[in-house]
Amino acid sequence: MPKDGIDRGSGVALWRQIADRLRQAIVDGEFGTDGLMPGEMALSARFAVNRHTVRAALAGLVEEGLIETVQGRGTRVRPPKRYSFPISKRTRFSEGLAGQIRERQVTVIEDGVLAAPQTVAEKLGLAEGHPVLRLVLVSRVDGVALSNSTNYFDAQRFAAMAERVRETGSITRAYRDLGVEDYIRRATELTARLADERERGLLDLKPGAVVMEARALNATPEGAPLQYAVTAFAADRVTLRLGDPIE
Repeated sequence: MPKDGIDRGSGVALWRQIADRLRQAIVDGEFGTDGLMPGEMALSARFAVNRHTVRAALAGLVEEGLIETVQGRGTRVRPPKRYSFPISKRTRFSEGLAGQIRERQVTVIEDGVLAAPQTVAEKLGLAEGHPVLRLVLVSRVDGVALSNSTNYFDAQRFAAMAERVRETGSITRAYRDLGVEDYIRRATELTARLADERERGLLDLKPGAVVMEARALNATPEGAPLQYAVTAFAADRVTLRLGDPIE
């Protein structure tokens, strides 16, 4: 039997296998709230390898940015970066994170047309049962899942919205392609709650993780509803900022 999942006959370098096991242990929350990891001697015993091999595995995880060495304490899981995202009259995902990230990715998880439920119809100023486009997105920054949103649009007016978001990776750009040059945030409601199973999968969250749910209504500058969105932000990865930043 391989020692703790290490297979010496696989052809994969031992240090890489150890790094993979430790990476999974980090995801599973094995190292507790303080994130302190066992020392090299303990890891050598756990994986039945010498300390040089353990050091190579740890060095790989340091390079990935998953762990860090703390003087006098050993090695610990690196705390996740927290991004600051402003909620304002003209909230824009990319502009709000400008200067904090290298790259962003918006992925369409689901899209489809359905009869508007009462709540959605009221938010969008439509008759109940009017066809609406439901667009489910996951937004990542620098490879980290930040939010999962479910968005509703008038399907007759924005029939091509899903296609344009897939093409541009941006709702703002999709709006422009569809003739909407400007829009505003008319209202936002924030609620903290536990992430459900689906959100945990989409956002790479552990059981018991908290999300900040934002229910938002975007509208034309004149106030006509355009989009109703329910977004779950990973609470330990983002600070939602209302108003000017606190110095």
